Amino acid sequence: MRILVVSDTRVVQEGLNSVLARQDGVDIISTVEVRHAKLQNAQLNPDIVLVDAARLESIGIVKDLVASSPQTKVVAFGVKDADAEVLALAAAGTAGCVRDSAASGDMLRVLEKVLCDEPPCCPPPVAPGRRQLARLSGAAGGNGHPYARPLSPRELQIAQLIESGLPNKAIGRQLGIEAATVKNHIHNMCEKLKVHRRGEIAARVRALWEGWLNQPSKDPGCR
Repeated sequence: MRILVVSDTRVVQEGLNSVLARQDGVDIISTVEVRHAKLQNAQLNPDIVLVDAARLESIGIVKDLVASSPQTKVVAFGVKDADAEVLALAAAGTAGCVRDSAASGDMLRVLEKVLCDEPPCCPPPVAPGRRQLARLSGAAGGNGHPYARPLSPRELQIAQLIESGLPNKAIGRQLGIEAATVKNHIHNMCEKLKVHRRGEIAARVRALWEGWLNQPSKDPGCR
């Protein structure tokens, strides 16, 4: 498991390097500041980029890394205990998120699961990323949910902004799209989630996520 650690905080870089480098099968190939992340990602081609999400602009950083190297899995760490932040990071393209309350063992389990393209069956401090949130709307099936189509990253962004209380026009301005486009996304989300009002969308996504997260783990590791 070749990992690139991205953080502007030196003590965070050194701490993660010290903790993870002691684990069998883990190779910290570099620890870099955000301004060097895209270049290092392209040059080193890591399996996983571990990004410090404590920065206010972490959503944009994740988007840039995902866009510049789609084959690399991006995992955000230090994520605050807020559903909205998890949804935003998921929509930006993260393969997994590790909350700021997680222990080092929790982080390692998430990295292992992400590397194996499996949902991170892990304790509550660790939240699922984009692939796992897609499962919540029924993309992977087998979760007991009757939803046949997954929510797109854009729809997850809109669900987060709806929960923040923004009207369609404000959502459109924030995302750089027309209010009519937002309305179309909301219509599609209502169909996918089998709800009738826009106010039910964020609550349904959150309920599905919490239900998935609280499922007992059936898979102790990668096969």
